Amino acid sequence: MEGTIANITNFAGNFAPRNWSFCQGQLLAISQYDALFSLLGTSYGGDGRTSFALPNLAGRTSMGTGHGSGLSDRIIGAQTGAEKVSLTSANMPAHNHAVLVNHAGHVGLPVNTSVGDADEVSPGSGVLTNSGSDVYASSATSSAVYSGSPLAVYGLEVVVANTGESIGFNNMQPSLALPAIICMFGIYPSRS
Repeated sequence: MEGTIANITNFAGNFAPRNWSFCQGQLLAISQYDALFSLLGTSYGGDGRTSFALPNLAGRTSMGTGHGSGLSDRIIGAQTGAEKVSLTSANMPAHNHAVLVNHAGHVGLPVNTSVGDADEVSPGSGVLTNSGSDVYASSATSSAVYSGSPLAVYGLEVVVANTGESIGFNNMQPSLALPAIICMFGIYPSRS
């Protein structure tokens, strides 16, 4: 399969054709692949004196270099992205949590009384009982509603706690795994 040196393509076979190699980041000797080194340099690794590396596309997709409109600048050979991402509170929009309490607490209710026999059929005048001679009521009493200052409920504890497990979620685009191969020997590209 003839190609242009440093050209990368996908190949659906389970081997790399003659003059091509899988793009798996392998280190190569500059002395054996000087034409390829003159095109790649050390953009993908190596020391630049005796070795250089092929691009590593194992488990990765490729993207164009440069600075697209509204996008980050991408430099040749830079790796970016993550297969899984864990969200933190810093990633969440500002929000709050409503708390509804359905729990019995304690209410402090001041009650005014007098010492002595109770003779009040219905509480009134801020007094629940007064002393006097009535010992029973001949009819049912009316309901009394406390109308003083607001009642304070205490003894309740409300906690809005963290939840979740901080397990990363899949952040991958739908993909099909195909081996990426690079042309090692072939036509040397001319500059236009």
